[in-house]
Amino acid sequence: MTGYMKLYTALREKITGGVYTSGSRLPSKRQLADESGYSVITVEHAYELLTEEGYVEPRERSGYFVIYKERDAYPVSEGRRERRRAAEPVAVERRDEMERDLFPFSAFARTMRNVLSTYGEKILNPSPNQGCRELREALASYLSRSRDMHVPPEGIIIGSGAEYLYGLNVQVLGRDRVYGLENPSYEKIRKVYEASQVEVEMLAMGKEGIESKELARSRASVLHVTPFNSFPSGITASASKRAEYIRWAEGRKGFIIEDDFDSEFTLLSKPEDTLFSLAPSGSVIYMNSFSKTIAPSIRVGYLVLPEPMISLYREKVGFYSCTVPVFDQLVLAEFIESGQFERHINRVRRRRRKLEALRKH
Repeated sequence: MTGYMKLYTALREKITGGVYTSGSRLPSKRQLADESGYSVITVEHAYELLTEEGYVEPRERSGYFVIYKERDAYPVSEGRRERRRAAEPVAVERRDEMERDLFPFSAFARTMRNVLSTYGEKILNPSPNQGCRELREALASYLSRSRDMHVPPEGIIIGSGAEYLYGLNVQVLGRDRVYGLENPSYEKIRKVYEASQVEVEMLAMGKEGIESKELARSRASVLHVTPFNSFPSGITASASKRAEYIRWAEGRKGFIIEDDFDSEFTLLSKPEDTLFSLAPSGSVIYMNSFSKTIAPSIRVGYLVLPEPMISLYREKVGFYSCTVPVFDQLVLAEFIESGQFERHINRVRRRRRKLEALRKH
C-alpha cells in the first residue's frame, strides 16, 4: 500500500471511529506531515481522497473539516453531483458505445489464442462448481490491489451474470425474508426477486442513498443496494450512508447484497470504498460482473463472500455446476493477470475525465 493510501486509511478510521468528530478541523497539511513523517504532497493527496469520498471538505483559508456524520444524512456537494452519471438512457447508450471502441479487442483475441495454445483439450473439462481456480485467484488478487478487499479464492463464486447470482443469494439467505430494494432501481432486480417468490419492499432514495426513515420503517432483513451510481437515479451513496447501511444490517442481524456495477469507471482518484471492505462483521455479500467493464455479451459475474458465509454457501448451493464455460473463465483469468483488464479500465476512466472536463467548460 502506498504512503498516501496508508495515511488516507488511518485518517478515515479516525474519522469513522470518532477521533475526529463531525465539524472538527483536521491538522494542517504541514502539521500532519511533521507529525506523521510523510511529505506535504502525500498528506495533500490523502486529504484529496477524503474530500472526494465525502469524509471531509476544504474551507478556504481555514483547512479541512470533517463532514462525515455517524447518523444524519447531509447534502452532497455540487462537485460530487456533477461527477455522477446522467440518468438519461440515450446519453448513457451513446457513451457506452464510445467506450466499447476503447476496448483492446486485438489483445483480447490474442488472449483467447494463448489460452487455446496453453490449455488445449483441458478447456473441454467441466469446471469446478465454484468456478475455475485460475479465475478465482486472478479476481482475489485484483480485488486486493484495486478495492482493498482481501478474500481467499474459496470465497469467490463464478456464475453466468448478475441475474443468476441474485437467485443463488435467495436460495442461501432464504425465501422467508423480506428483501429491500432501492426505489428507483434497475427494474430487472425487482423482477428477478419476485420471480424467486420473495417479498420485496421498495425503499425511497434520497440524495445520499436510501432515506433513513425508509430503512427504519422497513421490515426487510436483506438490503440489495448499488452504492455507486445507482440506475436510473445516478445516486452514489455517501460515506455516512454507507456506514448507515452497515449499522442497519448489524442491528437487524441481516445482510447487504452490494451490487457494484460500473464502479470501476468512477471519475474519482480511486474507486469508492466498497461496503464489503468497510464491514468487519461480515454482513456484506459483494457481487459484480464483466458486462460493463468488457462487454454485455460476456455473461460472467461473481460473488465475493465474507468469511463466515463461505461454508453456508458451499452447503446450500455448492452442488450446482458452474454455469460459465471453462474457456471463458480461463480467458478472463489471463486477461486480468496480464494487466490488460486494468489498463482498459484506466483508458475508459481517462476518457470520462476528459469528457467531463470538456462538458464543464
